[in-house]
Amino acid sequence: MDSSRISLRPFKLSDVDDFMEWAGDDQVTRFLRWKTFASRDEASNFIKDVCIPHPWRRSICLDDHSIGFVSIFPASGDDRCRADLGYALAVKCWGQGIATIAVKMALASVFKDLPDVVRLQAKADVDNKASQRVLEKAGFLKEGMLRKYSFHKGQIRDLVLYSFLATDSFPN
Repeated sequence: MDSSRISLRPFKLSDVDDFMEWAGDDQVTRFLRWKTFASRDEASNFIKDVCIPHPWRRSICLDDHSIGFVSIFPASGDDRCRADLGYALAVKCWGQGIATIAVKMALASVFKDLPDVVRLQAKADVDNKASQRVLEKAGFLKEGMLRKYSFHKGQIRDLVLYSFLATDSFPN
């Protein structure tokens, strides 16, 4: 994949049709906390009410078409030193290195954009091996298993915890 075709940018209302293509796919939303989008109106409202005002949510774009997202959720108060990373990508783009490139792009700016954050962490479902590989390729360190950590879509799930510190070396 030519990485010059990939970019991260804030969401726009005009992304709704591209957004529906991937956020309306059960395969994409399987491991996400949000449900699969069923209508264009629902997706448009989500972009307007959640994506656009979010402190650090970016559309992963291929040739400026939204194909997924990467989000950083900064903690607050005494926990403001850390933030959580989440991402998803359209099925048609799986296995091409795009998610890894997007996560690396987020890493390149998150510590500048959020100066209080020194620890970026990500949790991947134990069964989401592809997401675990993305995090490892992006330079995250696997810290361990969080057993019975999260109630997700009707089941209590084990998650694998990864971290990347502001002092870690950025991968090529």
